[in-house]
Amino acid sequence: MEHDGSDRGRARKTRAWFPAPVLQATAALHVGGAIGIALGRPEWRWIVYSLAANHGLLFAGAVSPRSRLLGPNLVRLPKAAEERREIALTFDDGPDPEVTPRVLDSLDREGATGTFFCIGAHVARHPQLAREIVARGHAVESHSYRHALGFAGWGPRRLEREVTQAQRAIEDATGVPPAFFRSPYGTRSPMLDRVLAKAGLRYVSWMRRGYDAVDGNPERVLRRLTRKLGPRDVVLLHDGASGRRLTPRPTVLEVLPRLLRHLNEQGLRSVSLRAAFGAGGA
Repeated sequence: MEHDGSDRGRARKTRAWFPAPVLQATAALHVGGAIGIALGRPEWRWIVYSLAANHGLLFAGAVSPRSRLLGPNLVRLPKAAEERREIALTFDDGPDPEVTPRVLDSLDREGATGTFFCIGAHVARHPQLAREIVARGHAVESHSYRHALGFAGWGPRRLEREVTQAQRAIEDATGVPPAFFRSPYGTRSPMLDRVLAKAGLRYVSWMRRGYDAVDGNPERVLRRLTRKLGPRDVVLLHDGASGRRLTPRPTVLEVLPRLLRHLNEQGLRSVSLRAAFGAGGA
């Protein structure tokens, strides 16, 4: 398994940020609309309609996990991964002391590498488990600090506190600052990308998901994951506590060994996002 510790102990650099075209259009509409309404222009109704349509578009971008309307969004690995027949298995909502170690064991048995999008508060409670993920050759990335339901509706200051707190918890535990970020529930604020750029983080969603956190039927979950699964796909699973509410044995523990065998049969291998996109996520 690959593990690159070249960024251990270093602060992440910020990345350049440019507002997405839809955000630039939003700013222009609001400025123009405010001026038009203040001047009492007879077209003010059309200004209001335009603003309403714009907000509808922003909402669609916020709740569509694979949308790029609000900023860059990694849903597949780079083209070079196709020739190498690589995919990325990613695990959300951990680390969990009951589930995560067994997920790690399954990955180890098949020589696969995963990316763990961890909740910062869980890392703070179980720092030794986050360290174990890294020590066993996998990557720990950020899934926010609290995994709050209202995350997509927060303003920039609250978003920055949440992102920064998660960064700090993960780096304190593992010595490696996250390079990638995945939003709670796959929803994002129009203001999030600027916060991520300041933290040097890249936004990631997924191409395939099995709904293992909400579906206790391993057969259905496996079918969703393997249908048209191919090189470059980013796959979403969960090693958090949510699966334990469905069945005595979390669905991911039933599905993962079978999924890994399927990958081997298809000549596919799972690598970390860091390995796929370059050391440190560059």
